[in-house]
Amino acid sequence: MSADAAAQALAGRRLIVLTGAGLSTDSGIPDYRGPDSPPRSPMTYDEFLSGPVARQRYWARSHIGWQRLGSARPNDGHRALAALESTGPVRALVTQNVDGLHRAAGSRAVIDLHGRIDQVICLQCGDVTGRLELHHRLDEANPDFAAHADVRTAPDGDVELDDTSGFRLVPCLRCGGILKPDVVFFGENVPRARVDQVYSAMAGGEALLVAGSSLTVMSGLRFVRHAAKLGWPIVIVNRGITRGDPLALGRVDAGCTETLTALARRWGH
Repeated sequence: MSADAAAQALAGRRLIVLTGAGLSTDSGIPDYRGPDSPPRSPMTYDEFLSGPVARQRYWARSHIGWQRLGSARPNDGHRALAALESTGPVRALVTQNVDGLHRAAGSRAVIDLHGRIDQVICLQCGDVTGRLELHHRLDEANPDFAAHADVRTAPDGDVELDDTSGFRLVPCLRCGGILKPDVVFFGENVPRARVDQVYSAMAGGEALLVAGSSLTVMSGLRFVRHAAKLGWPIVIVNRGITRGDPLALGRVDAGCTETLTALARRWGH
């Protein structure tokens, strides 16, 4: 399917947009499952809970990676979706990304399906705090830790780093509990209230646009299936096949930035 055909199929409809890691690759954040992505096994939720050694490994890598993730900026694809929201076609934007770039681009009707990497939650008392505060505390506890390490950043802000044995953890300031980034880990369920929020938002839509997701995991695919049951036209923008292809009107096999920019231009935004 061409970008022009996608624009024609979706024109005049109230859009619900579902985005994935492929949208942020042009902001310098790699995709887990893109055609050029190296094999990688991110930490699971059960592994994180397994003990302090696993958490030490996670936080050491994430502490370094978050500095790099925090320097990422929205690309033209993010800005195109923000423009389409401000002028009406996009009614809700559901993102599987945790990088915060949609909000940075100006989108407001955002549902962070997998949480936000800029927030931290205590697993004992449930207190949610800003990641920057924790970042400063970890800096103080680990001055110059791996400052010059040659590492590669992942979509969740993690990096590849072999030696994390010297990294010092810090506890929740309120209760001394275990701190975890407020994101959905692999093997962890998306909170039911958040899923219901998406279904509620979809009640105000007429069509689904998927951008930059292979729909490999059910957390996103369920909404494609729901849209199909509603009889909506579904258009997917993604390099490579997705699990949603059989349900879609068509797939634009091209980059998100160029395609979303073309759609916004075609609709006069």
